[in-house]
Amino acid sequence: MKTTLSDFVIAFLDLMEAEGRTLKTASIRVGWGMAFIILATVFMLVASSSFLWGIYQLLITVVSPPAAAMLIALFALILAAVAAVIAKMVSR
Repeated sequence: MKTTLSDFVIAFLDLMEAEGRTLKTASIRVGWGMAFIILATVFMLVASSSFLWGIYQLLITVVSPPAAAMLIALFALILAAVAAVIAKMVSR
């Protein structure tokens, strides 16, 4: 059987069609995954802000407001450093 250039082109286009469907499905999955990651990030920011605000409100009953703000900033900085170290360890 003789294989011609048109046979290769047809086979290539069939492959591209099948892979295109797979790519579409994978792209939709990635899109939904990214949407949920963004949503989770927003919820985490709101929860973290509320938590830190609550601690601030508690601390201003014990220390002055500027000192409470500095303590909260230090606490948030430590949490960010711990999160960065964990992210670095996970990415290896």
